[in-house]
Amino acid sequence: MCGCLLAPPAHADAGGAPRKADQRTLATFARIADDVLSRRTQALVEDHAGRGGQDTGAVTPRMSGRLRTDEDAALRSLRARKSRLAQLGEAYTKADTRVVVDSATLTGGTATVQVTASSTLTYKKVREGGPRTTAFSTRQELKLANTKDGGWQLTAITSRNQGPVAVDEPAAARTRTVEDDGNQYPDGTPASTKYPTTPMPSGKTAGTYDYSAMARYAEKYWRSYNPAYRKFNGAGGDCTNFVSQALKAGGWKPVPGSAYDYRNWWYESAGQSTSWVGVNEWAWFTLSNRRAPNLTSAYQLDVGDVLQVDFDKNGSKDHTMLVTYRNRQGMPYLTYHSTDTYRRSLASLIASYPDARYFAYRT
Repeated sequence: MCGCLLAPPAHADAGGAPRKADQRTLATFARIADDVLSRRTQALVEDHAGRGGQDTGAVTPRMSGRLRTDEDAALRSLRARKSRLAQLGEAYTKADTRVVVDSATLTGGTATVQVTASSTLTYKKVREGGPRTTAFSTRQELKLANTKDGGWQLTAITSRNQGPVAVDEPAAARTRTVEDDGNQYPDGTPASTKYPTTPMPSGKTAGTYDYSAMARYAEKYWRSYNPAYRKFNGAGGDCTNFVSQALKAGGWKPVPGSAYDYRNWWYESAGQSTSWVGVNEWAWFTLSNRRAPNLTSAYQLDVGDVLQVDFDKNGSKDHTMLVTYRNRQGMPYLTYHSTDTYRRSLASLIASYPDARYFAYRT
């Protein structure tokens, strides 16, 4: 985590046309973003907080009063998430966040900065056979304003991620609603998320599909996307497209037909079925075709299985993920796109969204 003095910015004419920031100013923006976003990630690390729950050893960039209030609330939320994680048997001993400035535009005395933060959390060895780390990449937009002494004050931070919040992001209220079109769809049965007192057997046996191939595919392309497929980040999210790719790599066969009939599932160079890319449509396809039935508990998930989440319980599923690892203690780990993430534990997801509705599928 970086705590440094702010370099004075290149001067911008008040009310002038937008222009790109110079290298010195870009470096200043990178340090500001690194300080704030690293502070969030460090809030999840075991024994990181000092007396009274306050983080120690870091210099906080100048912020507007409103943003400082919001960031204090965010850190409290993340410390509460750390406590929920501990109750689910998970803790982190180290965090590393690296920030890259993607673009920065100066307009008069303000700046709009787009950054990508790549973070790695090291798991505490609380589960035998668990992975050493989990990783994720997030995109943020920062707003800054000139100060009288020639520095910068951070005024806003906005997530640009389409999927679920990363483990180091505070959860925001979701307001999206879905209208009922009067049709009946095979929505499935929610899975229990109660943490088992003893490891829960997966019950999965070798069959038609290559589950290891599914996991290898997802872990290869979780951050560097496969150029053979189109991206849907700007069209509702890439999560289901990514999971469909992995399932195909493991042996799922296409079902041709109308692109708009959820009972079909396919991808071609000129298009794809809605079930290939749509969260709800994928669920309707797999349940109507008996391709992947629901599990009664999310902790039954095994490698190659799929987890979907309805974050706000409004009847419409919001996100699709693939299990790419399961440790000997029975904990599933999820890899997914849209908030690109590698091996995030089920416990971590539930700690971030304890009131969501989860749907587990046995592929």
